[in-house]
Amino acid sequence: MRKLLLLLLVLTFPVSGWAQDSAGEEDNASQSQEMTATEQEDAFLFEDEEILEVWDPIEPVNRVFFWVNDKLYFYLLKPVARGYRWAVPEPWRVSVKNFFSNLAAPVRIINSGLQGKFGDAGNEITRFAVNTTIGIGGFFDTAKDHFDLRIKDEDTGQTLGHYGVGPGPYLVLPILGPSNLRDGIGMFADSRMNLLYYISEGWTYYGLRAYDKVNDLSLDKDTYEGIKKDALDPYLFVRDAFIQYRQNKVEN
Repeated sequence: MRKLLLLLLVLTFPVSGWAQDSAGEEDNASQSQEMTATEQEDAFLFEDEEILEVWDPIEPVNRVFFWVNDKLYFYLLKPVARGYRWAVPEPWRVSVKNFFSNLAAPVRIINSGLQGKFGDAGNEITRFAVNTTIGIGGFFDTAKDHFDLRIKDEDTGQTLGHYGVGPGPYLVLPILGPSNLRDGIGMFADSRMNLLYYISEGWTYYGLRAYDKVNDLSLDKDTYEGIKKDALDPYLFVRDAFIQYRQNKVEN
């Protein structure tokens, strides 16, 4: 859990460097003790931390798509999401999020089972049954609110990683954002497990996907804006955070 904790700390606070206290005219013994304490603390924090190497062979192309996605976010998606947020009360938007999440339950059920996590698969089956019936088609997360059955987030990319498939080259997908070859393939497979694919078709399907994205953005508290403000190179920050996040998902 230390990896996840450190990642969350990076995502929460601006990168400002380590503050160093100067003790002035302290004697050599005191300085030695202070250095020893610092080294021990660093060893505790990073003893299990591994540095993930990112394979980014098409970085110039990825940066172009990152720029396109950035402009699409600020000039189209976010303004639409803010207008939608103003017009639609939050409880309704949460219900919409629950509805789309419920339709994606087969993704979590199948991938939990494929990874041998049969308890998680059973949890997701129960959640789907409860939320579809008592939760009125999935608009209410009754399974969590009343039975403390929390979502078990599994997908095909995690399943492939579970069986040793590496992430492959880092990719920035138009509109979809950061990914890699393994997760890109997994994303396509997940879309075919999602019930949304079977209850809609053509432009209706893509329209609902877009609506789901706008609804999610309306519930977001300007996370990306914070990254843009604080990161020296937002592309590198997003890339490295994504790689670490997905690695943690595979391992946990």
